Amino acid sequence: MGSIWIIARKELFDSLRNRWLLAITLVFATLAMGIAWAGTAASGSIGYATTPATIASLASLGIFLIPLIALLLAYDAIVGEDEGGTLLLLMTYPLTRGQLLLGKFLGHGLTLALATVMGFGAAGVAIALMVDGVPVVPLFIALGRFILSSILLGWGFVALAYLVSVRVSEKPVAAGLALALWFLFVLVFDLLLLGLLVASEGALHPDLLPWLLLLNPTDIYRLLNILAFSDGGELAGVLSLGGDLPMGPWGLWGALLVWVVAPFMAALALFKARRV
Repeated sequence: MGSIWIIARKELFDSLRNRWLLAITLVFATLAMGIAWAGTAASGSIGYATTPATIASLASLGIFLIPLIALLLAYDAIVGEDEGGTLLLLMTYPLTRGQLLLGKFLGHGLTLALATVMGFGAAGVAIALMVDGVPVVPLFIALGRFILSSILLGWGFVALAYLVSVRVSEKPVAAGLALALWFLFVLVFDLLLLGLLVASEGALHPDLLPWLLLLNPTDIYRLLNILAFSDGGELAGVLSLGGDLPMGPWGLWGALLVWVVAPFMAALALFKARRV
């Protein structure tokens, strides 16, 4: 455990030195504050709307930023060490590949988690202090649930970035594949799913359709943060299939956790098979 923590602390300090932690925190705080105070813009005024509306808006915008930040943070975790000539050196230490990868994941995960808690947490404190009549306890319960889901989503994409990083041998290739993953899960997946539904002309079994949403961590994230405040009536597009999933919120939490563990284990297997 000592070796893992040494690697994690090194990654965390690198994030502090490169201003990653500060930058992510400011982005999240600005995002939350802007959405909170523009919640009633559709009615022609500026002000705080409601907690469910604010969380839903944050989730809708968070699916664009959180995966991108996570991928940019971790895409060069292994390939960067290889290109810099330090991976071979690290392998000469009494350190297994599993400990190295887990230490890096812990460091990047802590960076993302701290930034998420501080950024969205600071916005929540500002809302509680500056907006009259906001129920503080429900606000922080909802915000805490949103922050936890955001952290898990970010960790899932960190693991996906590792999957890319251990597979390639050049940083530009890793960066390109990381962006391709972002496009696939954030922008393209729902369009492909919609096209599949139309092209199948009802050939797909109706009970199968909702489960296809679980193949995309960003859809799980949106379902978690929308279904938590509604009965599914606010779901639109392919997300409307989520109302038919035979699982409650705990099932969605479990599915999001699988998207953290499965890519990490796959990356670990590829890293162990990789020739340094």
